[in-house]
Amino acid sequence: MSVVGRRFRDGEIFVPEVLVAARAMKAGMEHLEPRLAECGVEPAGKVVIGTVKGDIHDIGKNLVIMMLRGSGFQVIDLGINVPAQKFVAAIQEYQPDIVGMSALLTTTMAQMKVNIDALRQAGALEKVKVMVGGAPVTRQYAEQIGAHGFAPNASAAVDRALELVRERKTMQAGAL
Repeated sequence: MSVVGRRFRDGEIFVPEVLVAARAMKAGMEHLEPRLAECGVEPAGKVVIGTVKGDIHDIGKNLVIMMLRGSGFQVIDLGINVPAQKFVAAIQEYQPDIVGMSALLTTTMAQMKVNIDALRQAGALEKVKVMVGGAPVTRQYAEQIGAHGFAPNASAAVDRALELVRERKTMQAGAL
């Protein structure tokens, strides 16, 4: 999936080819995941992801999920129209490394800041890294609302997620 992601980023393949590759990867992972778990293979990281409240678009989110899973991440999909409280509860329940938030509409982008503020108020923001993305989302907006990461596409989301997990583990090791 890393190769697929690079080829997609570079314009060599397009969404239909990514979806075909992702479906093949998903079918293979159904057979491999139990065996990897038996062998004690640790996931690259754990991600909770959802489309923010007010938004029902999930194609981009689903592409990111497929790419993350193909790169070894454990992913918990909260679905669409996810309110801040559900993101907070998911952090408490799953203890992820990263929380991903998606928005396709400019009118729902503001919910990302609402969510980050809710995470901060609940004391959950110190426990996770927050990534945001979606068609109208920019790096500048991500920085403005206090997100730790931004990705303009699914391939870049995997790269940034890997960076954030490394940063988080380095910080945790330094705290010991």
